[in-house]
Amino acid sequence: MSSVPRNHSEKTAIPQQYAKCKLLEIVQYSCEPEKLPSGEIRPHCFPVPRIFRVCPNQPVVEITTYAMIDLKTGEIEMPHENSPLPIGKRWQDVRSYGNTG
Repeated sequence: MSSVPRNHSEKTAIPQQYAKCKLLEIVQYSCEPEKLPSGEIRPHCFPVPRIFRVCPNQPVVEITTYAMIDLKTGEIEMPHENSPLPIGKRWQDVRSYGNTG
């Protein structure tokens, strides 16, 4: 795995087809109700970082499950450049076979 700092300014060895790709991050939150000793209920939320690879002329691909994220330091370890990553699809190419009824 190669280590990528949170600001993504360091260069790492990457395959030529991904040389112009960028990594983007968003943080979403998962919240659950928490009952306080006073009886009040308030949300208790946890950060859920998501990492995306954005390449010119290609669909954006979420690669969160392929990255190791240290929530304390914010450091992201990316898979080795030879590791298979998901291939994105354009929305019009996505097919749903579930029950629509």
